[in-house]
Amino acid sequence: MKSAVETLNPTRVRLTVEVPFEELKDSLDAAYKKINQQVTVKGFRKGKIPARVIDQRFGRGAVLEEAVNDALPKFYTDAVNEAELSPLGQPDVDITELKDGDTLNFTAEVDVRPALEIPDYTGIEVEVDAVEVTDEDVEKSVEQLRERFASTSPVERPAEDGDVVTIDLEAKVDGEVLEDGIANGVSYTIGSGELLDGIDDAVKGKSAGEEATFTSELKGGSAAGKEAEVTVKITQVAARELPELDDEFAQLASEFDTLEELKADSRKRLANMKTYDQATQAQERVLEKLLELVEVPVPEKLLEDEINTRKHNLEHHQLGQMGLDLEKYLEIQGKTAEEFETETREAAVKGIKTQFVLDELVKKENLNVNQEELTEHLMRRAASSGMSPDQFAQAVVEGGQVPLLVGEVARGKALAVVVEAATVKDTNGEIVDLDDEDEDEAETATEAPEAAAEAADATGEEKTEG
Repeated sequence: MKSAVETLNPTRVRLTVEVPFEELKDSLDAAYKKINQQVTVKGFRKGKIPARVIDQRFGRGAVLEEAVNDALPKFYTDAVNEAELSPLGQPDVDITELKDGDTLNFTAEVDVRPALEIPDYTGIEVEVDAVEVTDEDVEKSVEQLRERFASTSPVERPAEDGDVVTIDLEAKVDGEVLEDGIANGVSYTIGSGELLDGIDDAVKGKSAGEEATFTSELKGGSAAGKEAEVTVKITQVAARELPELDDEFAQLASEFDTLEELKADSRKRLANMKTYDQATQAQERVLEKLLELVEVPVPEKLLEDEINTRKHNLEHHQLGQMGLDLEKYLEIQGKTAEEFETETREAAVKGIKTQFVLDELVKKENLNVNQEELTEHLMRRAASSGMSPDQFAQAVVEGGQVPLLVGEVARGKALAVVVEAATVKDTNGEIVDLDDEDEDEAETATEAPEAAAEAADATGEEKTEG
């Protein structure tokens, strides 16, 4: 076999392959054997039909077609390996010449990873938010905890903001009560915004035993997105009572004996959260700077596939779970279809560029992933997916996704290397030391499609390494 490579553009090549006919022998033998098992010829036992009879009865062309289809993947793979290419997706194959007993010639056009030059990144400088926890932050945190320990008691008065009302609901569309439009004994906190638009105005000022009717767009159920006439009946009004902020509350709500200890712990937790956010912010901004330094051509077909994948996941998974369609989602977001298309394309481009650059860094820095790192990453992914580690691991293995996870970890390590080499200052002008942070946040960044290393794995090894 002989092959040659022609570069069509920085992300696409054409392979021209010439195969001597004798190299098709194994595939021809396999073709005759396969046809033998599929057909019957009077006078011959199944599977024992001579090749010449198959040629006469069914045509040599059918045999050649079967043999070529069987052999092409191997010859294509051999040509790719010989040229040391990194193909993305499936090739467009064209058989240019097939002479029985002589030769097989074909071409294969395929997108490839572009050759990238990673420049010196040690001069990257970014600014991040300073870690500052104010007294107001602490008070807000303690107040949220206090809200969780609120109690309720029935009152004989009209409902007010903050009250908890028990209600019965009935929804009609076009005058007909929906099958799933009746709910009784629903507990609702006025002002929480957790139910239908308009319900707050409907129940405020009403006492137990009274009802009201209002119009609202349904958020879920069989008539999601439709305007409904909703009747709400108040069966009970209860006032929320917050516990006193004192040492007794601290003992009730935490492991601490005093309110001051509880506040000190809240301050510490808030500082840890802001430190984590600061590290994530540093990674996001360092990655943005890194991408600005590297010229990364993006294969158009890969980009279109990525855009379609993102749209599909949004419409059929994320929005579907919320009972929304794309039109309603854009309305809520205040975006036009054109703005959505532009944002989706920009996010996809960034995701592909991120993967290419970080993968190149993995090679440049000779980064490897050990079993412990892979296991830790798998545990985190399992936790975020809501599956047990064993279930997630089984799904990964059965789906052939282990290389994908290895790639995620490696890209996280590559980003961590760049962040470590960068100069990070906070808004106060102080140098931020990220040495104590491990690669967890970097891995998280390269996993999150909409985060800093936006979709570093969004293109997916299973899709790009075809």
